[in-house]
Amino acid sequence: MEGIQVITQDFINVHITKSDSEDAAPVERRFKKGITVAEFKTKLELVTGGSAATMKLKVYDNKNNFVCDIDNNEALLGSYPIDDGMRIHVIDNFTLVKDLGSSDSAERFQLSEEEYEKKGDTLRSFLQRNKLGKYNEEEMNKFKEQQQKELEEEAKLAAAVLVGARCEVRVPQQGVRRATVKYNGPLEGAKGLWIGVQYDEPRGKNDGSVNGKRYFTCPPKYGGFVKPVYITVGDFPEEEFDLDDEI
Repeated sequence: MEGIQVITQDFINVHITKSDSEDAAPVERRFKKGITVAEFKTKLELVTGGSAATMKLKVYDNKNNFVCDIDNNEALLGSYPIDDGMRIHVIDNFTLVKDLGSSDSAERFQLSEEEYEKKGDTLRSFLQRNKLGKYNEEEMNKFKEQQQKELEEEAKLAAAVLVGARCEVRVPQQGVRRATVKYNGPLEGAKGLWIGVQYDEPRGKNDGSVNGKRYFTCPPKYGGFVKPVYITVGDFPEEEFDLDDEI
């Protein structure tokens, strides 16, 4: 890709999928836009277990439409047209994560831990020899430090959002919506902190409950949960809404 685009945000939140696990749920991760594609691929080793040297990356939007290939290792990640919520699909011709699906997986479960350690052709031994994935202590420490920093940043943002406050919700590609904060805290089965809001208009996805658990109460389709980074608290007047104006 020629030219470098202006990077307007420091981080990007994307979903990661890989070619050897088509049926697996996408993994959500946050990356700096200022890193190179080569550095990005190295970080993806920790997520996919693949090899940075052989992986190919494809970008899809939130409607699963193909956007582009990430094909220049020297370019910055932010120079590609990637927005929050998009999916990056990893195709690796030398996929490493095959422990549960490789040809010797059946044998693996018939061996004791000691016998498995003696084998020299296992996935584990390959990762250990090449210091990849969880066996790269330096990269794992960096990854844990980054995760901790992100959690601390999110906690600071959430602390400034009080229940009962008026706010604007600015989720990328969804437009600006005004709302009242109804909940601030964790969600069962979800990572990090979330802000529950009641929108001024029926532009939400729920009634204050998620997966059968209630966090607050509001009319159907008026409720929503978003990350603190997308919330702006302020003295925002309630938006007037008239059903007769809807087509």
